[in-house]
Amino acid sequence: MIAEDNQNSLSLDFMDTTLAQSIFAQKFFSHIPHEVRATFNTDQVKALENAFGEQWSKHPLDIRRSFGFWRFKYYFVLIGGREKRDLSRRQERFFRLSELYFYLGFLAFSVLVGLGALYILKSALGIDVFPHYSFGVWDWWQQNVLHRV
Repeated sequence: MIAEDNQNSLSLDFMDTTLAQSIFAQKFFSHIPHEVRATFNTDQVKALENAFGEQWSKHPLDIRRSFGFWRFKYYFVLIGGREKRDLSRRQERFFRLSELYFYLGFLAFSVLVGLGALYILKSALGIDVFPHYSFGVWDWWQQNVLHRV
């Protein structure tokens, strides 16, 4: 469908070259007016194919199946992978907030675990910050954790 004429420009009238067999080139040029189509040369088409053609070609998760049911044939496609496109402002804001909440949650969890470890260490060393008062953590620790060791 795509062939080169004398001036190295393309037309969709012949099917001589390997470029004509490119599904990308066929679909791409079917949407472009003939006058504009004739101004492309082979290098330009190859550059366009490299830029746009590989977007849908390689995915880490690529499952394509078809099946027949009664007189009709159906297909389904499941593809997945890392997003390489730029995010919209809304998406960017959402991911920034998500990241902030994750870090705040991790920080809060780390502080609580650290304080718990310090409290158990304080109790193990016999330091009594509040006289005649205990949260009961050291007693629980002795009965459930140290008793099994």
